[in-house]
Amino acid sequence: MSDTSEKEQPRRRQARGERRIAQLLQAAARVFCTTGYTAASTNAIAREAGVSPGTLYQFFPNKEALAVELGDRLMHQMQETYGEVLTPVDPATSLEEAIGAAVDRFITFNTEHPVFFALMHGPDVPGRIAEAHDQLHATVIGRIEGLLGSLLPEAGPADVTRTAHVCLGIYKAGLELVLAHEGAERAAYVQEIKDVLIRYLQPLVGDRLGSA
Repeated sequence: MSDTSEKEQPRRRQARGERRIAQLLQAAARVFCTTGYTAASTNAIAREAGVSPGTLYQFFPNKEALAVELGDRLMHQMQETYGEVLTPVDPATSLEEAIGAAVDRFITFNTEHPVFFALMHGPDVPGRIAEAHDQLHATVIGRIEGLLGSLLPEAGPADVTRTAHVCLGIYKAGLELVLAHEGAERAAYVQEIKDVLIRYLQPLVGDRLGSA
């Protein structure tokens, strides 16, 4: 066997392993969304992935390890999403446009990855995921505070923090309704979230953003 072939074999094995891990994580996401984390089992996840439980255990010792790996990857993607969305707003941008763009981006992420909501808000999520979620929540609040600070320059820090928490709370409360519906009804709930945020922020922001 040539040196080149010997070098290629580990790479092939690594690539097969990565594909198998992706397959198992996708299956776990479907099971967690269907049954919830608590009721999910490694047998159900293996069955959904079309592999034996033994194959699953070669990569993950239990469902918690699957959930933690899935949560870590989703957290990273979510951090990229809010990093792109929660940027300073051009004064020429209307409040409706600013809120609409941010809500649409977050809704897109959550509807494309419904397991994120299932893992982050379930009653019995693994400790590491809960801790990571708390960190993500704090970071998102910080970014919202930064955004609101530029819109509400005369507001005190406590007022900005309170407003940021209310904005995120409105979004999270509406998200559960959005994910429970499809099609036109889902779009209607998304618009309701935007309308509530606009009506809440408009008296605070006043004329600092351009009118629609």
